[in-house]
Amino acid sequence: MIRHLTAAVLTCTLLSSLSAFADSPPVHLRSSTPEDMQAITQVTQDFQAAVRSKDLKMLSSLMLNSKIMFESPSSPEMVKNVREKFDVSFDGTATGSYANFAQFIGSEKGALDEKFSNIQITQDGHIAWVMFDYEFLLNDQVQNYGVETWQMMKTTEGKWKILSVLWTTHLMPKPVESSAK
Repeated sequence: MIRHLTAAVLTCTLLSSLSAFADSPPVHLRSSTPEDMQAITQVTQDFQAAVRSKDLKMLSSLMLNSKIMFESPSSPEMVKNVREKFDVSFDGTATGSYANFAQFIGSEKGALDEKFSNIQITQDGHIAWVMFDYEFLLNDQVQNYGVETWQMMKTTEGKWKILSVLWTTHLMPKPVESSAK
């Protein structure tokens, strides 16, 4: 009898706990403020402006540091191809890619632009994720496009900085030249 009574008490206690859990709010809600969301949005606008104006100081001021991950990782097929032909330990990533990007921006003679659309920002306290579709243009012609993601963090000075940048790359098909007869 005691065993049945104990089981009944445990069952009632468990059901009571589950009922209270179902009615309670989630343990964790994202911590986000309109001011932070605006500051993060401003970083995306400043990034585009820095690319258009080729302002490398502005561009670098948006990064946490110059050693951040900043790249479009190679596809599994490309990794396999490189491993078979050149480098058995190639993992599809490169080093110094922010510096390479900045050098490209600073040395390119043509007009550059990077257009963002479908921007989605998720913030939780001092960390944020930004994801968007992009088109990278040279002289008003799309060179490549894809999806880009940033991880960002808020510094001790209260500034939002880019911690990493990863993107997919889809190249525009080259126009086929017709042969004149």
